[in-house]
Amino acid sequence: MQPPRPMTIVVLAAMVYPHTASAQDVRPMARAEFDALLTSVNNAGRWGDQDERGTLNLITPDVRRAASSEVQTGITVSLAREMVHGEPPGGFGPITVDVTVLSDSILGPSDGSVVWAAEQTTLFYHGWSYTHIDALSHLAYRGRGYNNVPSAHAPPVGQTRNSVAAMRGGIFSRGVLIDLPALKGVPYVAPGGAITADDFEAWEERTGLRVRQGDILLVRSGRWSEAASAANVAGSAGIHPGAAAWLHARGVAALGDEGGTDTTPTAVAGINSPLHVLALVGMGMPLIENLDLERLASEAAAQNRWTFLLVMAPINVRGATGSALNPIAIF
Repeated sequence: MQPPRPMTIVVLAAMVYPHTASAQDVRPMARAEFDALLTSVNNAGRWGDQDERGTLNLITPDVRRAASSEVQTGITVSLAREMVHGEPPGGFGPITVDVTVLSDSILGPSDGSVVWAAEQTTLFYHGWSYTHIDALSHLAYRGRGYNNVPSAHAPPVGQTRNSVAAMRGGIFSRGVLIDLPALKGVPYVAPGGAITADDFEAWEERTGLRVRQGDILLVRSGRWSEAASAANVAGSAGIHPGAAAWLHARGVAALGDEGGTDTTPTAVAGINSPLHVLALVGMGMPLIENLDLERLASEAAAQNRWTFLLVMAPINVRGATGSALNPIAIF
């Protein structure tokens, strides 16, 4: 494997190149082109008419065994953003935490030397702030979700098919970091443009790795970098829906990034999140959003390794359209 250019050169490049790089302009995609792409990547029936796992089926026992060999140093890195009280930028609402202090006497006779604390936490994890995974039931297109399941979201249970409960066995596979700032020699890639499959292949060429079937792809644009924070950057560069064909061809099991996955502005008039439709409805591919990839990028650069074991365990809630998440990378 050919290593990426040394970090000292990357730092020099950041001094020579502009402070930021923009992703490619968002190429418009006509609705007919979008619908044709959705048909071409559609996995309906591929794993049976009752399947609810979608591309997670690509993470076979052999893929898991191979992924376990990625563990060499035993160093772990959390990819979750810290959840803090208050109104988060890009979130649909604040976290509410109601703490209750209880005497040990609630369990029986007690001398009062023990005090219990418990809390009820309310969290709207979807949005552009909290780290979470989208289940396949999170979105429908023209009345149908993944595997041609009719959309039937209704309280209190929600959509029982394609819910996060289908992931209750956990997600355990090889993770692949695509570090666009390192590729382009900048602190962060400015929002407003589109990340494309060409960027993915440029990173493969740069590092000598190849994305393979069952991999989980994590795309870093530098949204949570110190440089982006100092510049008050809001949001992150999104991924063009045209990349779905590449993701489908490579057999990517899940896709993660530092924002909401899709581009702003949208590439398809009338649909604000076309890549969500292609991934969740068409391929049945879960999306992992609002990841914090700064520590991961630092560790990957230090080890000159861009692959690792990735472990995720979404909560098992019937009918839920996703889950707050703490993904763990293990080197």
